[in-house]
Amino acid sequence: MIADERVREYIHSLEPDENELCREIARKAKRDRIPIIKKETAALLKTLVASRRPGAVLEVGTAVGYSALLMAGVMPPSCTITTIENYEPRIRAARENFRRAGVQESVTLLEGDAGEILGKLKGPYDFIFMDAAKGQYIHWLPDILRLMGPGAMLFSDNVLQEGTIVQSRYGVERRDRTIHVRMREYLYSLKHMEELETAIIPIGDGAALSVRKDTGGDGDVRF
Repeated sequence: MIADERVREYIHSLEPDENELCREIARKAKRDRIPIIKKETAALLKTLVASRRPGAVLEVGTAVGYSALLMAGVMPPSCTITTIENYEPRIRAARENFRRAGVQESVTLLEGDAGEILGKLKGPYDFIFMDAAKGQYIHWLPDILRLMGPGAMLFSDNVLQEGTIVQSRYGVERRDRTIHVRMREYLYSLKHMEELETAIIPIGDGAALSVRKDTGGDGDVRF
């Protein structure tokens, strides 16, 4: 979360134009008040996917398919994306966007509750992008960890909650307190799990980048 709006606008001004389909999706999402990844966070996501060259990507929270298309545009040709969405109108929109982009062969959209689906997936995945119900991140973490192979990266978006994460639970609106408490627990867990190395970055609405450390058969961490 960049505090200085002038800095944010300058960073946005440097971004090259997206393809017409992504521009159209972004415009419609703004019009319909569908949350999509912020521009500066999207740039980080694409850069990480391009640099890590994953073979298998898991996305939790498809929405209308915008982030999946951004990743598909920079991933290796052999890479596949598995993405999960529970809201029927957005599922229909995402499927149509994937069809228009011609990525149906490399993107698989799973319909249903993310918690249930995650428990059934086998993995491993090289890159996981979390951008769904923020109050569920902490509950999904055990399955997410199970699905991460050694060296895999977990990108958790919107973790600073517009800066309110630093307030006490009584400093946020009552309706947001459960999410607030769970997100603080999630971030603490990411930073204190022996299996992960995590950096929390104040970009967009906050991103947590976690890498699964390599371990030997005896459970010892290999550096």
